Amino acid sequence: MSLVLTTASVPEREKVAYWNDAVSRTLVPMAVAPRGDGPFDGRIATDHLGYLQVSTMEADAERVSRTPALIARSSEALVAVGVQVSGTATFIQDGRRAEVGEGDLVVYDTTRPYSFDYPQRFATHVFQLPRRMLGVPESVVRQVTGRAIGTGAGFGAMLLPFLATLASSADGYPPAVADRLAGNVVDLFATLIAERAQPAGTDTDTARSHLLLRVREYINRNLGEPGLSPESIARAHRISVRYLHRLFEGEGTTVGRLVQQRRLEECGRELARRGRTAPTVSAVAQRWGFVNPAHFSRAFRAAYGVSPREWRDLRTARDGVGRLPAGTPAPGTDARGALPAAS
Repeated sequence: MSLVLTTASVPEREKVAYWNDAVSRTLVPMAVAPRGDGPFDGRIATDHLGYLQVSTMEADAERVSRTPALIARSSEALVAVGVQVSGTATFIQDGRRAEVGEGDLVVYDTTRPYSFDYPQRFATHVFQLPRRMLGVPESVVRQVTGRAIGTGAGFGAMLLPFLATLASSADGYPPAVADRLAGNVVDLFATLIAERAQPAGTDTDTARSHLLLRVREYINRNLGEPGLSPESIARAHRISVRYLHRLFEGEGTTVGRLVQQRRLEECGRELARRGRTAPTVSAVAQRWGFVNPAHFSRAFRAAYGVSPREWRDLRTARDGVGRLPAGTPAPGTDARGALPAAS
């Protein structure tokens, strides 16, 4: 059910204060100043699709400002996409100024100052979501803020009618459908930002490569943590699980497979290590993040073709120069010498 706040029944002398509070509570803390001296009218309706907030605002001419002091009052970093339904606006963020017309889109980050100047009565849809759910590096988002995105052609032309329909029907979806829609909308916004950001081969690719490297290093440092998972990895890097999986699309493996593969490699190396006191199989498995011994044994056999105990016993069969018998895969590889594709 939509939450609707309107100045219609508010006494004239209290309308501006009421509208400031309504906009700040519904969207983010902002300063709203009417541009005229006459009566002021404003209405804002809000719905939620999972973690996506959809608002439609209609008001008389005004100027909206998001200042550093107001930003300090907010607890969460949000990214917003605005759709100019009627009227025009001048939008400023990150040192860029954009003239926004009917049908144009704008992307803005609520953690940095911005302003909208509406010279006449207007209507706009505002889609807000946590920046971490977008799964796009802040440096990439910054490339598209302070710009008007036309919807006459390209991806914007496809996105505009979908967003308009979604805004008009956001209160009519059951929770399960709303959650799925939110995920789809986030993917569309990420695509829009990627399309409008710098072309491949520039800072976008560099940022992706650095992030991927940090993720791999994080996995290697935390292999012994049983709770290491795509969800915990994404949370540690302040990105969405969806974007984490996209990072690995060109890597020939998935996040879950990489974690298991690296754990099995370390277990294989430790079990094959010579020493006066050999660790138990269960101790090695637990040290590298395997909680269930049966699952560990199945995964190990699937990867190496022998059980963990058989693998450990093979070290006593090494020949005089310390090599495994012919045909025995090295730790971390399968029978063909390739890295295992753990499930």
